Amino acid sequence: MSKAHIMIPLFILFLFIVGSYKLAETNFSQSISDQNVQVQLLGVNDLHGQLDKDQTLLGAKVGGAEYLSAYLKKYKGLNENTLLVHAGDMIGGSPPLSSHFQDEPTIELLNLLKFDIGTPGNHELDEGVKEMQRLIDGGFHEKTGDFPGSTTSYISSNIINKKTNTPLLPPYVIKQINGIKIGFIGVLTTETNQFVLPEQRKEIEINDEVSAVNQSVQLLKEKGVKSIVVLAHVPVESNEEGTNPQGDLAEMASKMDDEIDVIFGAHNHRYANTIVDGKLIVQSYSYGKAFSQVLLSIDPTTKDVVQKDANIIVTSQDLIEPDKETLVLLQKYREKIEGNSNTIVGVIPEGFSRKKNANGESPLAKVIAESSKNTMDTEIAFVHHGGIRASIKKGYISKEDLYTVLPFDHTLKKLTMTGEQIKLVLEQQWTEDKENILQAVGVTYQWDSDAPVGSRILEVIDREGNVLETKKEYEVTVSNYLASGGDGFTAFKEGRLVESGPRVVTALMDYIQREYSY
Repeated sequence: MSKAHIMIPLFILFLFIVGSYKLAETNFSQSISDQNVQVQLLGVNDLHGQLDKDQTLLGAKVGGAEYLSAYLKKYKGLNENTLLVHAGDMIGGSPPLSSHFQDEPTIELLNLLKFDIGTPGNHELDEGVKEMQRLIDGGFHEKTGDFPGSTTSYISSNIINKKTNTPLLPPYVIKQINGIKIGFIGVLTTETNQFVLPEQRKEIEINDEVSAVNQSVQLLKEKGVKSIVVLAHVPVESNEEGTNPQGDLAEMASKMDDEIDVIFGAHNHRYANTIVDGKLIVQSYSYGKAFSQVLLSIDPTTKDVVQKDANIIVTSQDLIEPDKETLVLLQKYREKIEGNSNTIVGVIPEGFSRKKNANGESPLAKVIAESSKNTMDTEIAFVHHGGIRASIKKGYISKEDLYTVLPFDHTLKKLTMTGEQIKLVLEQQWTEDKENILQAVGVTYQWDSDAPVGSRILEVIDREGNVLETKKEYEVTVSNYLASGGDGFTAFKEGRLVESGPRVVTALMDYIQREYSY
């Protein structure tokens, strides 16, 4: 299997990108003459509306919609039998250029590039089923007016409409290339039940991934389909050499039907290019830093995939000219948003990193928690790290920067909680297979990492050095996301709502204007 190997020195990264591009051309030229049908799949995952934000990979500038578009168009030109696919979270948690317009600009980009098939990620459901369907099918929104919708075929086998007990979207789609049927199945991680607010998913339930995929495989088999691809918004990763596959998707692969040839992963923003149980699994980081190129050779007689290879192509800005059509699209929305978003709110001397330390804490999360606590005038505040999407760099910071850091429309809630309830919240940072550390101010705590899950917290101490009393009530600030039990922190739902406050980003903005005025 052909794989992209990413090396640390920048000049080696350059050689890697150039080499992978030439390798793709070579693979086609060597096999195009034989009798098998050559199919190319170009896949993207977890774009999150990052249309106008540069990314960095090993010191190189990558990403940006105009560069991602240029690469996809260039590679699409290598083979007329090419399909563009995505594995979800193309929207949600987006910077202002997309989020300010209900993520319609990102859907327009996908339409411009003529993406063929996609599956929703958990973030497509951030604003509920109705809004997701509006972006797919078209419709009116009070902020943006009429929108024509997506030209991409959206599929998902395990998002079930509770009223009808049937899939909300088509579970699969069949594409024909040179008379060969290729089946595509969509599937969404059941972790969505933790990540999406209950009120945004009350009409649906997310069923078991493996069962849903295998049911769709059986239906495709009955239709004579033998080449099958799964678009899975499910986490996976591997080493750059393809070894050591990990994550939920890697574990599920061996339980999925052997007729499946390729699985595109997503959700955890990692690299994957590996084989598990004969199934090729790929994932290309996130934010448009790279895309997945899958090359299939299909026997026209048996309709089976007889060879499959993959490359993860980095979207280096230095190696390609930006796509002009995409630049026009971006400029259209820049002109609409210019002005208020560029207002400077403060000057940060050293910057605040989103990156966690060994204890699972980040400087930026602490600042956000402190600003939330001050705004709501409570003793304690908790912040979930997943809602923070970027670091704050030193220097001048604008409103747009802050909306990029905190893109979700989360608001502050003041709760009254007992010491016992707070301890239970902290216990929920660990499950049997995962760790999800909250960012806290107003309390410190000690825990035993070797103790059983649910019994790790030894004691919780307030800012005065006192151990929290079991029955005593304390005022706590959290986002509405956490207050509703988001990220699996269901113990917050036991708290009593005292007061609702402004958006989390508004509290941070006020804090920076006060503490770091210019």
